Amino acid sequence: MLTSARVPPRRSTGTASGGGTRATAVAGRSATPGGTTARAAAAMEFALTGGVLFVLVTAVRWVMVSPLSRALPGSHLRLAAVAVIVGAALVWALSSPWGRCSGGHLNPAVTLALWVTGAFPGRRVLPYIAAQLAGSLAGSGLARLVWGPVVGDRMAYAAVRPAPGWSAVAVFTAEAAATAAILAVALLLMARPAWTRWIPLALPAATAVVIVTLGTLTGGSANPARQFGPALWAHQPVYWSHLWVYLVAPLAGAALTALLARHRAHRPGRSLRSGRAR
Repeated sequence: MLTSARVPPRRSTGTASGGGTRATAVAGRSATPGGTTARAAAAMEFALTGGVLFVLVTAVRWVMVSPLSRALPGSHLRLAAVAVIVGAALVWALSSPWGRCSGGHLNPAVTLALWVTGAFPGRRVLPYIAAQLAGSLAGSGLARLVWGPVVGDRMAYAAVRPAPGWSAVAVFTAEAAATAAILAVALLLMARPAWTRWIPLALPAATAVVIVTLGTLTGGSANPARQFGPALWAHQPVYWSHLWVYLVAPLAGAALTALLARHRAHRPGRSLRSGRAR
């Protein structure tokens, strides 16, 4: 599940530097009057992540394991339905006033990548990640409260696990690569101001593709927050044994993509802002 790659409002001119790399804080230009405090932005991340996790768990509960699932024969068709629902929830989250104020990361991997590129302040990284993980736990718990024990007994709060035969290394590689691809789309859109308006549509679409492609193989998480809450609520060894992979792999993929983008920006005559030789 993914996310936006926009940067929360800052009082600067719209650019942030880190280690000599200049990155455009595109979404920061839509700052709310007076700016957004770090605490308020983290609270928005908590609420938005929780809302998306609630939608995710609800979608899996009704599309994958309820009697309604019989109307959608085949696991890939059901996964596609879940992907559309989750994608719509992400579009709502990224386009909402809170999403515009906080930047709508909803994913620790996105927060880490933006920090590595220099487009996000380091002092907000840990509060954002903590808020996203807490939001995941709260959103999954709210789904348990609303839908009852059936959520936990039959579909484990939408927690994912590898398909039979998939080793930890294989899952790590696939999840890292999926996250790297999503972050590459995000950074590409951020590099060109004229393209930033497509972020709320492009990133949910990329996330939906990951869900459909990897759903039957690794679960298609690509987001530590997407697995954190469901796995803890599921409280089953089969999910806990691979939890570290789903937490670390997206961070590794995002960091690698961000480092490559930063290296590209350091090349003579190039900038993250334009992506072209000057």
